[in-house]
Amino acid sequence: MAKLLKPPYLQRDDTRGDYQVWIVDGAYIRGHIDEEFTNFGQHYRYPYIPEKEFWIDRDAGHDERAFFIDHLLVEHDLMAKGASYSDAITQADKVERRERRRAGDIRKVAHQGNEFPDLTAVHEHLWKKLENGISVWIVNGRLVRSAFDIDFTAGGHDHVYEFIPEGEVWIDDAIEEQERGFVLLHELHERNRMAAGWPYSKAHAESSKLEFHCRHHPDELHDALAAEGWA
Repeated sequence: MAKLLKPPYLQRDDTRGDYQVWIVDGAYIRGHIDEEFTNFGQHYRYPYIPEKEFWIDRDAGHDERAFFIDHLLVEHDLMAKGASYSDAITQADKVERRERRRAGDIRKVAHQGNEFPDLTAVHEHLWKKLENGISVWIVNGRLVRSAFDIDFTAGGHDHVYEFIPEGEVWIDDAIEEQERGFVLLHELHERNRMAAGWPYSKAHAESSKLEFHCRHHPDELHDALAAEGWA
């Protein structure tokens, strides 16, 4: 008999017209249903989400729910009318970006006397500096999304994001501590492969498989991290 999955729902959060907003256990979803689930989603992007529901991962750091709901309303409406995900997310990002500007997030990272944002303003704390010189930072994910890339999710590194300084790996503080090790493994493995010349698509696919494997076999996480230079 197939093992039944537990519901990912944590709490009912809000209602927008016919839509019910739920706070969900993103770590559980990524570990058991879909490793590519991000901070939020709706039915036409993730078919396992009921049609009249919006799912938002519980916040570990800064509250972004209002931004995500505004995004989902646009994305869901356009895709329900037949728009592609690519076209829908482009329009939804515009709405979300406008709301982030109104909230004053960009001013929080503005470098005094300079029109460009200050990269160090998003650093929360240094997690670890590796022997190979790579610095792993926990960063303010909300400010990264507001000032640099609205689609930044979970983590990233300098071989993918042009705004991340050379030799740095960033882990989103919206990822809870119990899940950070798996995201870290993904980013280190992906960065190491890209530094060796792999294209992003291939490095990302292999890293996702490794991450998903370790989510199901957490006893292997320590050794997997050590193999990527985390010692």
